[in-house]
Amino acid sequence: DADNRKGFGAKGPGTVPPPARFAPDRVTQDVIALVQTRFAGHPGTLDHFAWPVTREDALVALQHFIDQRLENFGAWQDAMWTTLPFGWHALVGSSLNLHLLSPREVIQAAEQAYHARGLPLASVEGFIRQVLGWREFIRGVYWLDMPHMAEANHYGHTRDLPQWYWTGETHMACMQATIGQTLQHGYAHHIQRLMVTGQFAVLAGLSPQQVSAWYRAMYVDAVEWVETPNTLGMALHANGGRFTSKPYVASGQYISRMSNYCKGCRYQPEQRTGPSACPMTTLYWDFLIRHEQDFAGNPRTALMVKHVGKMSVDDKAQISQQADATRAGLDQV
Repeated sequence: DADNRKGFGAKGPGTVPPPARFAPDRVTQDVIALVQTRFAGHPGTLDHFAWPVTREDALVALQHFIDQRLENFGAWQDAMWTTLPFGWHALVGSSLNLHLLSPREVIQAAEQAYHARGLPLASVEGFIRQVLGWREFIRGVYWLDMPHMAEANHYGHTRDLPQWYWTGETHMACMQATIGQTLQHGYAHHIQRLMVTGQFAVLAGLSPQQVSAWYRAMYVDAVEWVETPNTLGMALHANGGRFTSKPYVASGQYISRMSNYCKGCRYQPEQRTGPSACPMTTLYWDFLIRHEQDFAGNPRTALMVKHVGKMSVDDKAQISQQADATRAGLDQV
């Protein structure tokens, strides 16, 4: 993990080989025309659709990733950048979920490249663990815990999604970037889903069921058995830690460290109160204050709430007041 969680740094990502993209065939063109006619009012655009929809295209996409992108996948798999919607990622999730590729052949292709070319272990292991480790584990969790997992709501969150989850029209630059690319491509990588749209949802107290439905509606790879456990269990911690040891939350400073989203944003990621305070940061500290007692007893979260114990009563009150105002005006943030 120490080798594969880097940000791009101030100089940015440099040159990244673009992923394989595919011109829509006749069938795909007909489907696009049908969707444009029947669902014109739905969010997003079909102008940039270039996903593999056949077995042949899926194999080309996989090999392109293995040849040009796998080598640097590990180091930068968590990094985000406004002009780089796909990063070093494989983009084979939709092909796997549509059964155009099998998990075994995807894993074998990465393993063979590791032995043949001496690729970095952090990249190959980091990729294989997502397919063999996490994806297969999530399938087991789905069949074990459904259907009650779909109704899980550990924190009792009931707030409606802000309208900008469907448009990207918010002052928060990280949300603009992540939701904007989602509307363009039907895609965001795992950190964008977990630590941007997902963590804001749990910090703001959004309904887990509404958020889960949003993920399934927005992403090309969002089949229910994959997206439901990842959203309710990992991103929202709505099942109370059934298969995760902590809620995945952080302040805006994490996003600043892992991206360039915060540059030029009207909010300042290091500020938790005041007119320029980052909503993510304000809500993060309020979340820790409200759950301080529970988190103090968890070794994975005890360090986070240790800082809360050092805050003055006035500091906590100011954070809570600003957090309440933020939640009350979510459509305007």
